[in-house]
Amino acid sequence: MGTLNSFGDGGVTTLSALVFLATGTLAFALMVGVRARNAVRRRAARALDQEFSAGSHALHQSGIETARRLIDRATKYYASVDNKDMKVLRRRLLQAGIYNRHAAAYFFLARTVLAVGMAVTSLIAVSLLAPHAKTSFWFLVVTAGVCGYLAPSFYVGRRIAARRLEHQAGFPDFMDLMVVCADAGLAMEAALDRVARELADSHGSLAANIHITNLEIRAGRKLTEALEQLADRLGLEEAHSFANLIQQSDELGSSIGNALRVYSDDMRHKRLSRAEEKAYSLPAKLAVPMMVCIFPVLFIVILTPVIVRLATGNW
Repeated sequence: MGTLNSFGDGGVTTLSALVFLATGTLAFALMVGVRARNAVRRRAARALDQEFSAGSHALHQSGIETARRLIDRATKYYASVDNKDMKVLRRRLLQAGIYNRHAAAYFFLARTVLAVGMAVTSLIAVSLLAPHAKTSFWFLVVTAGVCGYLAPSFYVGRRIAARRLEHQAGFPDFMDLMVVCADAGLAMEAALDRVARELADSHGSLAANIHITNLEIRAGRKLTEALEQLADRLGLEEAHSFANLIQQSDELGSSIGNALRVYSDDMRHKRLSRAEEKAYSLPAKLAVPMMVCIFPVLFIVILTPVIVRLATGNW
């Protein structure tokens, strides 16, 4: 009490101010230190994220580059192979509408990846689900591998069948438009270009193949050769007959318009015959569903009351 009284009121005020300044300075220093520490942490985390993203991006780019190199090497290898099987494969890919120059490499890579992947997947699945099934273990693994090996061929075959049906449905219209163009006095190249533009909305695949034929003719290929290539891409016997018709008319000097008109009538009759064939085969196709799905239900509905009365004895 004596000491405080010796300071007086001015001394107490000065001491309080000094304590406040010391406390404020300490709090400010702590706050600055915490903020600096957080800033350092944020910078370190940002640097780590950038390094990680740069590493992942580099890894992604290296993976893409490796895949590209593998595809290029496979393409060069399969492009150099010119045996019978490769010719058949290239023709099938063109008929399926796959025009990429890497198509053969993609096909074989997909076949290998699917075969190995499905075999390994079935191996793991059988090991986890049925670890004691030793009899059918390898049979399932081999079956899965064979299915993966055949899956690309099955996919290409399905695409070829679908496109062939589309081309077959649009080829009579193509012939009718060719007759109209021939009667109008257009040359064969101009007629093909006009027909391709007219069929673009209704038969897109057929129009695309005709456009490719126009590009081949403009590049210097003969008309008969371009039409033969068109027939190979379409995979139709009618297209081969059309190419032979144009070749014979050109060699013999006969009127292409008359030949096209006769062939167009033939195509129209063939389309009508296919429609009649489908109509006539419809009852035979409906026989099995009716026997399996409809007749048993009718028998149950008819015989149920009889069976109930026999069981209850109420006549």
